[in-house]
Amino acid sequence: MLALDGVTFRYAAAEAPWRFDLEVAPGEIVGIAGVSGAGKSTLLDLIAGFLIPLAGDITLDGRSLLTEPPEARPVSILFQTDNLFDHLSAARNVALGLAPNKLPRAQRQARVQEALDAVELGNFSNRVVARLSGGQKQRVALARTLLRDKPILLLDEPFTALDPETAAEVREHLSALIAAHRWHTVLVSHDAEDLAAVGARILVVDGGRLTPA
Repeated sequence: MLALDGVTFRYAAAEAPWRFDLEVAPGEIVGIAGVSGAGKSTLLDLIAGFLIPLAGDITLDGRSLLTEPPEARPVSILFQTDNLFDHLSAARNVALGLAPNKLPRAQRQARVQEALDAVELGNFSNRVVARLSGGQKQRVALARTLLRDKPILLLDEPFTALDPETAAEVREHLSALIAAHRWHTVLVSHDAEDLAAVGARILVVDGGRLTPA
């Protein structure tokens, strides 16, 4: 279980601190909605370790994550922009999800190919990313996330830049991978259709608190 217990944060100009209390079960997707500036991205940054709370705790299966720097936390993040290197192939982009020099080359290549196969891009491993469509690029980013296979997955508007047909395709792949790997998933989105399509339990950030939609 991913749990935020009394996690408070305050920006210098804010009138009052925000407080987040949240539980996310393995394989569950919790959707976070709310107006711009309500604190949706701040919530993700706190879980990822980019921001440090004033009080409270963030735990995974009872173990506090607060002492761990962002690079050591069991967290993967998928953004609305794919964050790929256009001059590299799909396979080389996905391989960036593996820790360097931890596996023999043949094993690394096999795992990269597995991840691309899982998002139905197995035949595109050698294609330069600049030649891929928007939906294919987002699936490459998803394959890289899959390769990292961290228990916590944070999604920050990952479908916003996609056309409706491509967004539906990526949502389908993502939902299947979350269920299969039992990732604790927090999805920030302003789009109710996105949240409903992935079967998210929806909460709204309102007044610095999380409330049921």
